[in-house]
Amino acid sequence: MLMDVSSEMIHALLPVYLVTVLGTSALAVGVIEGVAEATASIMKVFSGALSDRLGQRKWLAAFGYGLAAATKPIFPLAPSVGWLVAARFIDRIGKGIRGAPRDALVADIAPSHLRGASFGLRQSLDTVGAFLGPGLAIALMWLTANHFQAVFWIAVVPAVLSVVVIVLLVDEPSRHAATGTARIPLSGAALRSLGTAYWITVAISTVFTLARFSEAFLILRAQAVGLPIFLVPLVLVLMNIVYALTSYPIGVLSDRMSRIDLLALGLVVLIAADLVLGLATGIAGVACGVALWGLHMGCTQGVVSAMIADTAPAELRGTAFGVVNLLGGVMLLVASILAGLLWDRAGAQATFLAGAGFSVVALAGIALAYIRLPHR
Repeated sequence: MLMDVSSEMIHALLPVYLVTVLGTSALAVGVIEGVAEATASIMKVFSGALSDRLGQRKWLAAFGYGLAAATKPIFPLAPSVGWLVAARFIDRIGKGIRGAPRDALVADIAPSHLRGASFGLRQSLDTVGAFLGPGLAIALMWLTANHFQAVFWIAVVPAVLSVVVIVLLVDEPSRHAATGTARIPLSGAALRSLGTAYWITVAISTVFTLARFSEAFLILRAQAVGLPIFLVPLVLVLMNIVYALTSYPIGVLSDRMSRIDLLALGLVVLIAADLVLGLATGIAGVACGVALWGLHMGCTQGVVSAMIADTAPAELRGTAFGVVNLLGGVMLLVASILAGLLWDRAGAQATFLAGAGFSVVALAGIALAYIRLPHR
C-alpha cells in the first residue's frame, strides 16, 4: 500500500509533467509507459524463479521495493527527459523484481485456511494505494500551487516506509526439508511439475484477461456519454473504491466456499458490467457499469492469486506467480489493442459487447474444467 501511494502520486502527474513542463510528445509518453510495464511483466518471471531457486523471497522482494524507492528522488531532481525515463524504467524493474516473490511470500506465510483472506487483504490495500496516491497528488498540487517537484519529494516518504516495513516487520518462514528449493525453476520439467490444475487456472485467467481490457476505456465511455473532463478521474476513483471494499470480504468468503464458484461469479459480474457499459446512454448507467467492473475485480483478482497458491507446489510458487503475471500482462496488452481497434472501427458498444463475449468463453472454460480444479 505504501509503495502504491508513492508510485501513484508520481504516475498521476508524470504524463502531464512530461508534456507540459518538459515538452515531451504524447507518443513518447505512450512508448515510455508501454516499455516500462512490459519490462515489469518480464521481470516477474525471472524474479519468481530466482526466489524458488534461492529459497529466499523476503530479501528479493525487499530489493525490489528498495530499488523502486531509490528512484523516487530522481523525479524531482531530474534535469531532462532522459533521467525521468531511466527512473521510470528502473522503478518498473523494481516492481517486476518484487511482484512474484511478494505474492509467493504471502502464500508461504498465510495459513492455508486463511489464504483467500490474505490475498484479498493484500489486494484491498494495493487498491487503497491506487486511489489514495492520485488523491494526495491532487490535494498537494492545490496546496503547493502546482509545484511538481514538491509533490515528487513528498512521494519519497511512503516509498522509504515501504522498505522499512518489509525489512523490519516481515519474517520469512523457514523452508521445510520436504519442500526444499527448485534447482532449475524455469526448466521444462519444473514447468510440467506445476501440474494440470495450475495450468488450467492459468488458462482461465489468461482468457479472462482478454475481457478485462484497460480501464482507460471506462474513462472514454464516461466522457462519451457527457461526463465533464474535470470529473473524469472520478471514474477510476469509483472503480477502485468498490474494488478495495470488496476484495477482502470476497477473500474471506473464498476460504469458506469454492474459489472457482466465486471466480465464475466474478465472470458473471463482468458480463453484466460489459453489457451495462455497452448499452448505457447516460452518466448514471456508466457509473453503474463502472461499479460492477470494480466488483468483478474484487471477486476475481485475490481469488485467482489464492488459486495459484493452492495449485502450485510450494517450492515453485515464485515461478508460478511469475508465469501468470507475465501471461496476464501480455494478454492485457493484446486485449487493450483489440478494444482500441473495435472502438475506432465499430464504436463503444461493440468494444464492451466483445468483452462480454470473451467473458462467456472464460465462463465456459470454467464449466469444462470444473471437475479438474480444487473446490475450495
